[in-house]
Amino acid sequence: YFSSGLTAMEKKLAEYKCNTNEAIQLKLVRFPEDLEDENTTFNPEYSHQVFGDDEVAFGYKGLKILLYYVAGKLFRIEYTSKVTEKFDCVEADDVESKIREIIPPGFCTNTDDFVSLLEKEVNFKPFGMLLHTYSIHNEDAGEDITYQIYKADMTYPGFREYHERLQTFLMWFIETASFIDVDDERWNYFLVFEKYNKDGATLFATVGYMTVYNYYVYPDKTRPRVSQMLVLPPFQGEGHGAQMLETVHRYYMSSPAVLDITAEDPSENYVKLRDFVLVKLCQDLLCFSPGKLMQGFSQEMVMEAQQKLKINKQHTRRVYEILRLRATDMGDAEQSRSYRLDIKRRLIGPYK
Repeated sequence: YFSSGLTAMEKKLAEYKCNTNEAIQLKLVRFPEDLEDENTTFNPEYSHQVFGDDEVAFGYKGLKILLYYVAGKLFRIEYTSKVTEKFDCVEADDVESKIREIIPPGFCTNTDDFVSLLEKEVNFKPFGMLLHTYSIHNEDAGEDITYQIYKADMTYPGFREYHERLQTFLMWFIETASFIDVDDERWNYFLVFEKYNKDGATLFATVGYMTVYNYYVYPDKTRPRVSQMLVLPPFQGEGHGAQMLETVHRYYMSSPAVLDITAEDPSENYVKLRDFVLVKLCQDLLCFSPGKLMQGFSQEMVMEAQQKLKINKQHTRRVYEILRLRATDMGDAEQSRSYRLDIKRRLIGPYK
């Protein structure tokens, strides 16, 4: 009887457990009507850094944690729909304080106050130095949309506060995300904005960003290392990641002080993206011509990729294998065998 009573209590308690990845609702708002549009809402991939490994909040039914961001300045509104019920020796999680721990002060909790911020968006301008402008055709809108990539640092007025708000997105979409020391001048920040018009005014919406740390390499070089990179979910799958990474590479390629460009603990998706960008950069080098590729991996490839494109030997080898595969007729037995043996030599090389 005791055990069945315990089970009943457990069932009762289970009703008050909410998956925080589902409870958190994020929204990038441009117009007041976006507030009521469910299609503009998206959920985080992760919430364990805020709510623990189980990603569960206890003590609520129908919990909603609404985080609405003005697309440019990233203010926020948050409120919860909760049902509280007292259990013996059981207390509901303080969800609001957990959220407040990661978002900076200055957010709204009132919808009317939030809507009034939208009117001020016309004053928002991107921070930093413009590096690249590109367009992507939008099928729904039936037109080309313009995007711009900027490089910024903490010397730009207002950027520190903007970055404080922007970096909270990392917690929801990068599993091992952490906030960086913005007082360290070795950090560079790269930002992507959508440029759009409203009532004759030009406005900007945040699309994504990347942080890069410049490591010192003896005696007089630096090694930029990509730390964190994020394209916000409403803009994913449109090619912005490749545009951003290529733009960042081209920025550092122009600096004689840069040795090569690396990444901190890259994810599988990042590696695929990097492969795509580096292949695009390398394919026009003479050392990667089909004839040279068929002769095998060479020191010439290593030197040229490093000097002209700031790509290290390991990444150059990956580019070589991808480009050689493209140049290889896998239906030809001899070409296919030669390619497989070349890969095999690389794999067994460390064990010789």
